[in-house]
Amino acid sequence: MTSATQRDQQAVNQFVERFGGILADTGMARMPARILAALLTTDSGRLTAAEIADVLQISPAAVSGAVRYLTTVQVVSREREPGSRRDVYRMRDNVWYESTFRKDQMLGMIDEVLAEGVAALGAGTEAGARLDETREFFRFVHSELGSLLDRWRTHREKWLEERKS
Repeated sequence: MTSATQRDQQAVNQFVERFGGILADTGMARMPARILAALLTTDSGRLTAAEIADVLQISPAAVSGAVRYLTTVQVVSREREPGSRRDVYRMRDNVWYESTFRKDQMLGMIDEVLAEGVAALGAGTEAGARLDETREFFRFVHSELGSLLDRWRTHREKWLEERKS
């Protein structure tokens, strides 16, 4: 593996901006997306607010709002360094799985609400039919996502074992 001192910092910075931009294009707010990308590029997966501001060349206020959002959606956790008054922000373990699992749970709630909408509009109306198709899509995704998450857990365990050898 390449050590942190051998990294091309300009290439790392370009990656952070590019990946942060892609996350923003998928719907995540730009500043949290950039911070998430920056955390991904640290070996420790941890940065203080001052380090985040320095790496991304942003204000402390921008860091504060963005990490508040990331902690609320449980992608990042805030921890206190032992013996210090500084908070450290770190990527949660298995964050992509956990985030997807929460989306899987949300799909069940969407199904329930869409069923209410179909009932309110009437399944025989054009709007009811449109909602019913939307409901069927989310039901399909929900049923597939559960098995996908199971397959990911199996794949991840195998992949982690292969990385050790």
